[in-house]
Amino acid sequence: MKDTSPEALDAAVRAAHEAFRAGRQVDLSTRASWLEAIAEGLAHDGPALVATADRETSLGRPRLESELRRSIFQLQLFASEVRQGEHLDATIDHSDPAWGMGPRPDLRRVNQPLGVVGVFGASNFPFAFSVMGGDSASALAAGCSVVHKAHEAHPDLAEQTAQTVAAALESAGAPAGLFSLVAGRSAGEHLVDHPLVKAIGFTGSTAGGRALLQHAQSRPEPIPFYGELGGINAVFVTTAAWQQRREAILKEYVGSFTLGMGQFCTKPGLLFVPATGGEEIRRVLLASLDGFTPTRLLSDALLEGYRRAVTEVRGHAGVDVLVEGTFAPEPAPMVLHTTSSRVLADPELLRREMFGPASLIIEYDDESQLPALAQLLEGQLTTTLQTAPGETPSDLVDILAGISGRVLWNGWPTGVTVSYAQHHGGPFPATTSNTTSVGTAAIRRFLRPVSYQSFPLGLLPEPLRDNNPWGVPQRIDGRWHTVPSRQSASV
Repeated sequence: MKDTSPEALDAAVRAAHEAFRAGRQVDLSTRASWLEAIAEGLAHDGPALVATADRETSLGRPRLESELRRSIFQLQLFASEVRQGEHLDATIDHSDPAWGMGPRPDLRRVNQPLGVVGVFGASNFPFAFSVMGGDSASALAAGCSVVHKAHEAHPDLAEQTAQTVAAALESAGAPAGLFSLVAGRSAGEHLVDHPLVKAIGFTGSTAGGRALLQHAQSRPEPIPFYGELGGINAVFVTTAAWQQRREAILKEYVGSFTLGMGQFCTKPGLLFVPATGGEEIRRVLLASLDGFTPTRLLSDALLEGYRRAVTEVRGHAGVDVLVEGTFAPEPAPMVLHTTSSRVLADPELLRREMFGPASLIIEYDDESQLPALAQLLEGQLTTTLQTAPGETPSDLVDILAGISGRVLWNGWPTGVTVSYAQHHGGPFPATTSNTTSVGTAAIRRFLRPVSYQSFPLGLLPEPLRDNNPWGVPQRIDGRWHTVPSRQSASV
């Protein structure tokens, strides 16, 4: 796939802008049908797409087929959400001469799509966070158009998926240019800088995300940059939980941090456990890893970044190796070890993501140390508590909720379902915003509110009219009014 020239990038963005203008006013059922058409296209072309993805990523067909099903489900779920119209937040304040602060004019507010959204795909999820992943799907659901910058780790899949999406949208009657694909580093930079681009969705490295964030903020018109930059995803094990199910916790931990060769942004990179002695922990880890077959990482560049990160953490004073790994093309997992006293003296140990099959175990002396250790963490996508029945570590929970987008109780962070209450985000450096990139709430990132004052009813957007022709939920004079359920997509 050739790099996109500046002229071709400009043409793609301008076509996307015209498509946005043509499609922004369509009714919700029509917009939902476009998402469903993409889902049907992905399902129809699925075998060919999975074959290409397997060749380019080495992730294996079972994983890729599951990921494609997730992307299809996500589109269907978003179509259902669009039809319901709750994301519009339609709010009506009728004129009120007796309003408490003086006469109130007729005011009506509704969320409207931003415009052209630039999306940068991820390497580690070639379907779920790439061409038609969460950012692209939620932007289209909001009524925006999308220009997607292909990831160099799977260029053939990106091009093939984009062809499927474009064909599906054309068959559904969507405006030409509603979705397009560009390639190359220069195209990505020009995409962020283009004056017709109104928001960016990004999943990738902290360094790459920060560079693009600065681009987005230094434009003459700064734009929102919704960057997911990864996380270390600390897990805290209480003393009682460790005493009751130590071996089970370690076995599950191994399964989670090695899943997908540790190439998940939710991989548990830190495990805090009571002081036990490294030899006993090593014994359980080795038994849990027995039979594990490593596979290639997604790219040579990622393998080199993994080697540098692990070497850096391993080089800190007080860090030793519980399970020796390798930096071969198919790297064996690595488990490092340190103590709470070393971490308290050197908090940087908790802030280096090792993207790959490695993790760090920290032994603490007393459970009362956990809140102080948690406060050393930077923003996290997830944090996890492993507890025993009846435990209520409220202070620790409060701290974790303050630094995390998702807090788990007796679970493991790998595996992010697409649903209504999901939140996949977190304070910086996990992300660059307080929004989610997974779940139906992701749609709201690409909307902005507009209020209409004293407008003739016939000129108002349909969701703000008194007769409510689209049948969306409306908040009228402070009270929500719903309508009978509309037919929704099968999800």
